[in-house]
Amino acid sequence: MTGWERFTDSFFNARVMAQYLPKIIDGFGLTVVLALCIIAAGLALGLLLALVRTFSIRPLNWLIIFVVDLFRALPPLVIIVLLYFGLPNAGVELSGFVASWLALTLVLMAFSEEIFWAGITSVAKGQWEAARSTGLGFVQTLGFVVLPQALRITIPPLTNRTIAITKGTALASVVAVPDILGAANAGVSFSFNPSPLTLGAIAYLVLFFPVVVLGRWIETRFAWKR
Repeated sequence: MTGWERFTDSFFNARVMAQYLPKIIDGFGLTVVLALCIIAAGLALGLLLALVRTFSIRPLNWLIIFVVDLFRALPPLVIIVLLYFGLPNAGVELSGFVASWLALTLVLMAFSEEIFWAGITSVAKGQWEAARSTGLGFVQTLGFVVLPQALRITIPPLTNRTIAITKGTALASVVAVPDILGAANAGVSFSFNPSPLTLGAIAYLVLFFPVVVLGRWIETRFAWKR
């Protein structure tokens, strides 16, 4: 057997790939569900924290800043491991899916809060003053004048952050979540052949290439025209 034949037999073994393709497809579906749950919860919590900061309640703002900086600094894998293996010692048991969802949601919340806050503070002070001069209250000014402008500014960085956190779902395999990587690793363990990893790589390409293209379109679509 030549070197090329050994390579193809190891990474492109048709028999092994056909055998584990259903598992990879199941993992693909689970990865999509996990990613959507993380994105929805993380962005909602991040926006909520950024809106709370606008009320300038100093002790609350200090707490938000501490929480945000904490989860921005901690590696996602460390958070997943702490939640999955640490909480049972306190009498709280989480499934691998829930632990991964919660950990990555907290990470996305932290980063998205800073992005939303940067968008809000980037709106010119004159916009606030002009809106207030027409009789609008603080909440009305925030909701009808400032927030729409801020959200438009934040769309490109939020798109990149959501793509990055979706890639982070591969970490869920560490706590036995049968996502794409988890299914591929299981296939390698049982078949003693790395071809399932090749399938997993293809599955990630199928998942992320349209997302990256969509992100590029969104960045172009919502860019400020000069």
